[in-house]
Amino acid sequence: MQAGDLLVILEAMKMEHEVRATFAGRLGEVFFAAGELVESGALLARIEPLGATAAQPVSAPAEVTPLAVSGLRADLQRTLDRHVPTQDASRPEAVARRHALGLRTARENITDLCDEDSFMEYGALAVAAQRSRRSEEDLVRNTPADGMVTGIGSINGDLFGPEASRAVVMAYDATVLAGTQGMRNHQKTDRMLGIALQNKLPVVLFAEGGGGRPGDTDMPIVAGLHVGTFASFARLNGRVSVIGVAAGRCFAGNAALLGCCDVIIATRDSNIGMGGPAMVEGGGLGVFKPEQIGPAGVQHGNGVIDVLVDDEVQAVAAARHYLSFFQGAVQAFTAPNALALREVVPENRLRVYDTRAAIDGIADTGSVLALRAGFGQGIHTALARIEGRPVGILANNPLHLGGAIDADAADKAARFMQLCNAHGLPLISLVDTPGFMVGPETEAQAQVRHVSRMFIAAAHLRVPFFSVVLRKGYGLGAMAMTAGSFHSPMFNVAWPTGEFGAMGLEGAVKLGYRKELEAQPEGPQREALYETLVAQQYDKGSALNMATTLEIDAVIDPAQTRDWLVCGLQSAPIRPADGGLAIDTW
Repeated sequence: MQAGDLLVILEAMKMEHEVRATFAGRLGEVFFAAGELVESGALLARIEPLGATAAQPVSAPAEVTPLAVSGLRADLQRTLDRHVPTQDASRPEAVARRHALGLRTARENITDLCDEDSFMEYGALAVAAQRSRRSEEDLVRNTPADGMVTGIGSINGDLFGPEASRAVVMAYDATVLAGTQGMRNHQKTDRMLGIALQNKLPVVLFAEGGGGRPGDTDMPIVAGLHVGTFASFARLNGRVSVIGVAAGRCFAGNAALLGCCDVIIATRDSNIGMGGPAMVEGGGLGVFKPEQIGPAGVQHGNGVIDVLVDDEVQAVAAARHYLSFFQGAVQAFTAPNALALREVVPENRLRVYDTRAAIDGIADTGSVLALRAGFGQGIHTALARIEGRPVGILANNPLHLGGAIDADAADKAARFMQLCNAHGLPLISLVDTPGFMVGPETEAQAQVRHVSRMFIAAAHLRVPFFSVVLRKGYGLGAMAMTAGSFHSPMFNVAWPTGEFGAMGLEGAVKLGYRKELEAQPEGPQREALYETLVAQQYDKGSALNMATTLEIDAVIDPAQTRDWLVCGLQSAPIRPADGGLAIDTW
């Protein structure tokens, strides 16, 4: 016999342990027969060496490690073979149809999103719960992973390291039963959501699909309304970052999960709705094509879509960018030209301008990600970084209603404050507003309730808040932009162009000096008095005068704005959250 040949098999605790020869020789005397009891260390046999060396005993070992076996074992081969149908390469026709639509597969999106080789899939071998109506071969071939790919991967690991970059990723597979929600993929979803909540992992959901699936027949279910997926998904709100991505058609249950996300990133060809064509027609509401229901242009303008992109490549890039703000600070950054801020506000105090130039002049170059840009035009909201640290930025938009805050802008700002507060991002407010929008048409939009959301959201902030008045700071609208009061922020400073008052200067003059103006004849005399009174009010409400009464903290060179913010961020801590901090879906 040769070294390594099997000599005897010992059975202990119903497990077999191999004893093998340690050198070449001939088997000599054997001391035990099959079935006899052997004590630990007992002499089992002798091996006669092929030379002059004396015979060597073979004793019963305490533990024996089997030698490695070459080639693939049958059970391993079966496992590897079973995974093949889950991969895109095994389904070329389905992949080709997907690509013909200009879309990617679920696995292609996950591969692009996650760092290389980091995605570990859960539930890959699931199939649709339809064994009573389809063969096993059919289910394996045509319903891989039951139409949903789930697992944990690393995102932005090069920036934040392996632990801070872990995330739960879930993608409905539109090539499998139209990405519908089956019983098995509900189970997979619930499993992953539990892991995300328990381990505080962010979640990225690729939500494309047609909603609930009526064809799963293996379970005795009538309506399936007892499933816990939607409650489990909603439970993540305010506890971990939840990102939704939509391309193609996203209807019904898929859209309901998408609507629970902190942010919705969608492509221009997407359609998002709480009911697809079949449900609409079934409800007697008419016959429509899928493209007519919730097109991206409509959903971006009404505030459903936070980030609108051209395709899934950009959608994945936006998801990575968005998630990075909630993964921590970065060391490398490029500061913008601070001197450019001096030119942002026109010298003509009545001339409109784009406050996004101020955002770009404050934030690290290339870091800004605008949210809900198609909705609530009166206020810009964006995530950005300052010296590598993530922050949220609010800015009035003088290009829309002169910067007045209407209901949509207030809703947008309030929810943004909730988002940043829940996930610990300091807030920066760039103020240039004549106040809340007023008038009969405005009040018909429930203005009173909508704008008051800003005060409520600000009152619950645990994160530092910093205000910079770029130009107009008037009335209740200015107070809402400064967390409820000019003294609520960590600091409230103004640029030299700042002007202040309980209401807009022109309106204040017309109301406060009506008798004096009416005493002058219409024409040049009345106009001259009006301009004189406005100028007096402007001087009284100038930033420099406001600073003398300590109603604001300082008047600063615009070029110093970033320095002030860096100092503030270093000085103001983020308070711990008192339980879950809910983020409105709207």
